[in-house]
Amino acid sequence: MAKRKSRVQGLGVVSDKKWQVESDLRTLTDACAIRKDPARLKSARELAKEKVGEMAMVAGDKGEY
Repeated sequence: MAKRKSRVQGLGVVSDKKWQVESDLRTLTDACAIRKDPARLKSARELAKEKVGEMAMVAGDKGEY
């Protein structure tokens, strides 16, 4: 016979899902604010390029790290 999930476990799943939706909303709100701020967008893009370069080195595309 299969075990029933306890109510506490069920509430945890709902709570996790709600937290994820709220986190997604914060992310989207932040993205809109960054797009509206040219200096912030430029800085974020520069950092992204730097991180891509670092990951390429780790992956072996640009030599040893």
